[in-house]
Amino acid sequence: MTESQRATIINLYNSGVSPDVIALQLDISQEEVNRVLASAEKSSPPETTTLASFYLDAVVDLDKAIKLAQERVWKALKVESRFDLSTEETQDILSKLGKSKVKFVILHIDLVGSTRLSSTLPTDRLAAIIQAFTQEMSITITSYGGYVLKYVGDAILAFFLACDDTYLPSVNAVNCARSMIKIVRDGINPILNQYDYQDMNVRVGIDLGENVVVQYGWDTHVVDGKKLQNPHYDILGYTINIATKMTAFAKPDQIVIGQMVYDVLDERQKSTFHSLKISSELWSYVSDYSHGIYLLYGTA
Repeated sequence: MTESQRATIINLYNSGVSPDVIALQLDISQEEVNRVLASAEKSSPPETTTLASFYLDAVVDLDKAIKLAQERVWKALKVESRFDLSTEETQDILSKLGKSKVKFVILHIDLVGSTRLSSTLPTDRLAAIIQAFTQEMSITITSYGGYVLKYVGDAILAFFLACDDTYLPSVNAVNCARSMIKIVRDGINPILNQYDYQDMNVRVGIDLGENVVVQYGWDTHVVDGKKLQNPHYDILGYTINIATKMTAFAKPDQIVIGQMVYDVLDERQKSTFHSLKISSELWSYVSDYSHGIYLLYGTA
C-alpha cells in the first residue's frame, strides 16, 4: 500500500467515514483499513502538508465512488439515514495554523436549482436529498486531500493546503471537482430519476491564495455531563470571497478557476479550460497577482 493511500484512509476516517465505507471507496479490504488505522494510533500525528504532497487522482476509485453514491442515495430516499460527517479534523488542522497567513486552494461547490427543488418536493424528501448530496460531496473532497470548512445552505466551502507546493493541491482540487460532477451526474441523478425527480446540477469555483486563519469564539459540547469548549477557527481572506463569487459565473456542471490556479496547472490540464469573457460591469476584481482584471477560466 502506498503512502498516499494510507494518508487518504486516515483523512477519511478522521472526517467521520466508517472503515467499511473507506474499504469500498478505495477498493481494498476492511482488514487493510483497520491495520492502517491501528498503526496511525501508535505513531505521531502527520504533518499538515502530508496529503498535499500526493497526486490523489490515482488513489480514488471513481467507479466505486459512483456505485457507493447510488447505494447511499437510494437508502436515504427509502429509509431515514444517519449523516454524521465531522469537521473535527478541519478544526484540528486550522488550530495548528491559527493567527497566521496560509496559502490555500479554496473550492466552493453549490447546487443549481435548489429553489426549484424546494418548491416541488415534500420537505422530508428535500432534506434527504440535500443531506445525501452534502455527504457524497464531503466524502469526495476528503478523498482528494481536502477539508470541508463549512456548509452554507446547499453549498460547501472546502480547502486544500498549499503551504509548500501549489501545483499538487491545485491539481487535486480540480480533479476533485471533476469527480464531484461525475458522481452527481452518474451516481445521484439516476437514483433521483427512479422517483421521477429532476436531475441535480452543480457548479464549482476554485481559487488559490493567502488567507488568514482566525479564531471565532468557541464550540461548546457536553461529554459525560461536563461542558467542554474548543476554539472554533475559520478562514478569512480574498480567496474565500473570490472563489464564492466566481462560482456564480459557472454554468451547470462547469468548473471555474482563477488565474492563479490556471497558471500552476500543467499543459494537459490547461487545455481543458478556456478563458471566460465577462463584462467588467459584472467582474472587475483587480489583483496584485495579475496587476489587472483577474482572469477566470471555465471548463467546456
